[in-house]
Amino acid sequence: MNQPATPPATLIVNARLVNEGREFDGDLRIRDGRIAELGSGLSTRGDEVVVDAAGRRLLPGMIDDQVHFREPGLEYKADMEVESGAAVAGGLTSFMDMPNTSPPTLDADALEDKYRRAAGRVRANYGFYMGTSTTNLEAIQRLDPRSAPGVKVFMGASTGNMLVDDPEVLDAVFRDVPTPVITHCEDTPMIEAETARYRAKYGDDIPAACHPDIRSREACIKSTRLALELARRHGTRLHVLHISTADELALFERGPLVRADGSRKQITAETCIHFLRFDRSDYEALGHLIKCNPAIKDPSDREALIQALADDVIDVLATDHAPHLLEEKQNPYTRAPSGLPLVQYALVAALELVHERRLSTAQVVQKFAHAPAQLFDVKERGFLREGYAADLVLVDDTPFTVRREDVLSRCGWSPFEGRTFHSRIASTWVNGQLAWDGERLVGGAAGQRLEFDR
Repeated sequence: MNQPATPPATLIVNARLVNEGREFDGDLRIRDGRIAELGSGLSTRGDEVVVDAAGRRLLPGMIDDQVHFREPGLEYKADMEVESGAAVAGGLTSFMDMPNTSPPTLDADALEDKYRRAAGRVRANYGFYMGTSTTNLEAIQRLDPRSAPGVKVFMGASTGNMLVDDPEVLDAVFRDVPTPVITHCEDTPMIEAETARYRAKYGDDIPAACHPDIRSREACIKSTRLALELARRHGTRLHVLHISTADELALFERGPLVRADGSRKQITAETCIHFLRFDRSDYEALGHLIKCNPAIKDPSDREALIQALADDVIDVLATDHAPHLLEEKQNPYTRAPSGLPLVQYALVAALELVHERRLSTAQVVQKFAHAPAQLFDVKERGFLREGYAADLVLVDDTPFTVRREDVLSRCGWSPFEGRTFHSRIASTWVNGQLAWDGERLVGGAAGQRLEFDR
């Protein structure tokens, strides 16, 4: 895919802008890929493309800090080019990709290889995490903090040697890491014991509804407590991914990510869109299609997580987009992989909470755009501000139903198939370039490497 030409100058008029806790009517001018002007009644210049938003909501592009685009090594499931297309169709303009690829991203060379792969091919802006193992502490210590959003620690189950359960190694990582630490928190011995117990009863064909009992809330709580203890001991900036239980919420501070005095939370929490839209009752119909780690749990957990977003206990909303082929998902429980494809419908799924009067649009924007930018020190993205990159999403409140034939991810399916959402993505711009026109992908690979202002 060729790099697109300089994006055209564009004036978006009659928009309902949503930014930094406010909704207000106004216009937005794009020049040279940047937001050149915000205002009301902006006059048209001769060389501009004019877009009449007709009162529709204009948001900063969403920043997804947790995706698995599977490249390198698992391109038969997904790759950066295809999945970034699904992302921009869903209003996600920047992504941060996980290190458990093949080979895993465990040193500077592997990290830069992923950036080389993305350059000129990817439709959304991109950043890549460094991973941890039992043997790469020196690479973590040498990491340039501007080269990655953070360092990922699998304190629970992962593949290969990326599970870090050695107390001395964990302590050293939290002590020496030059970026935020992000963690997957589940206690592996507890999970293994439950798996063995259920396997003795059912063999390989364990019912999907048992998944939240095997990957239990107790396993989550134990591992999350350990991560918080290490972060507090060393003063580490810690971000705990995909909180799935009500029980863990009491461990985190309530309040805004960035406080009035400009300081920010040392320890932050995140949940994912599937924990807000599914619960245990959905396993009967969807089975392994919603099998993920940590597991989707009870209706009471789902309700508590939504409230925690509203109360600023949970700071970030993400996808944990993790596609697998449909035939893989149809295997018996012990061989069915965990993970869901989510980027294309994550924003509209989150906006359902606005239609349900559980969150405001401004709160969704805070959790999906502002907070990831602030948390990871993303330079000049995530807000509607003059001088910032023109990563924008226009939302149209027209219902649509998810159909399999419309799924853009390589895996070709969505857990939301058959669901009707009350908003759709009318347009997405990435660095001022129109990338999605409401019906199809347009333009080229407008994505740029994310910069971390540290």
